Amino acid sequence: MLARRDPLIPFVHACRALDLPRATAHRWQAPPAPRTRERAVAVSPRALSPVEREEVIDVLHSERFVDQPPREVYGTLLEQGCYLCSVSTMYRLLAGLQEVRERRNQRPAQHHAVPRLSATAPNQVWTWDISKLATTTVGVFLNLYLVLDLYSRYIVGWMVAQHENSALAQQLIRQTVERLDIPRDQLTLHNDRGAPMTAAGFTDLLAILGIDASKSRPRVSNDNPFSESHFKTLKYQPEYPGRFHDAAHARSFLRRFVSWYNDEHRHTGLNGYTPAAVYTGRHRELALQHQAVLDAAYAQHPLRWIQGPPLAPQPPQLVTINPAPPATIDASPLVNEIVPAELPVVIVTSPREIAAAT
Repeated sequence: MLARRDPLIPFVHACRALDLPRATAHRWQAPPAPRTRERAVAVSPRALSPVEREEVIDVLHSERFVDQPPREVYGTLLEQGCYLCSVSTMYRLLAGLQEVRERRNQRPAQHHAVPRLSATAPNQVWTWDISKLATTTVGVFLNLYLVLDLYSRYIVGWMVAQHENSALAQQLIRQTVERLDIPRDQLTLHNDRGAPMTAAGFTDLLAILGIDASKSRPRVSNDNPFSESHFKTLKYQPEYPGRFHDAAHARSFLRRFVSWYNDEHRHTGLNGYTPAAVYTGRHRELALQHQAVLDAAYAQHPLRWIQGPPLAPQPPQLVTINPAPPATIDASPLVNEIVPAELPVVIVTSPREIAAAT
């Protein structure tokens, strides 16, 4: 178009009318000549000559050194008064021949799925772990085996023993399942990857009892948060002695603690209800009582509640471990049911709605 313009129109004005840079227009009219040959790469004067490279490769491929790494070859030749090249040069020559790789038989990298568990009722998911209890003898510890119901935080089973092994873990799980009469294919048991949890006998017991096994990822400390949090609650109690005289002393303390925790402890994660109330379902009746008290207080002093009548909170209807992020909420569950996208982790239901539904 520029070549066919009126000669009276200056080149600059034509480029401006076409909104075209003049440098681009000139480059289009007179493109640079293609390169006829590639630029020569300078060779370092320190580089090995082709003959020297072949000599090094022949030595590395020789029967004597074919299975040895370059550092072994370099050290052996140096002791014999022979220097061919540096260790890094040997590696560079072998890399050019694609002969540098890991030759040891190593286990490939392991990828463990994130455990995603959810519970909407008691006895759907249990979490358990073992914690050390210090004694008055330095270096001697007792072992607390404790099983927690995920939905209600109720302690369903515990044991204090002097040893930590799979046989004791099997005994605790079997007795707890039989005592609570847990049917097959209902319960998921979550734990970390300690030796008692990964033993073949323990895994076989879960299969016999019809319990799904769930394990934390290796070296991930927050995949079993409910059990870890419970041990902190235990050891931060004012009555916790710090050190126990013996197993009998520890069992005596644990009996009192478990009774208090299950029946009297107002759990923050349960919106102030006790684990026993949520485990047995009595929290629904208590919620109606709480609502009646709040209704009476609101009728007497309505101005104290700016946002309207107060509602007695309910425990969370859904409790999860590692809830799926929103982007992957529809993915297939790995161990248990994944949280539905339309259901929040914590739902507070009004006791009025419960009363209307019943």
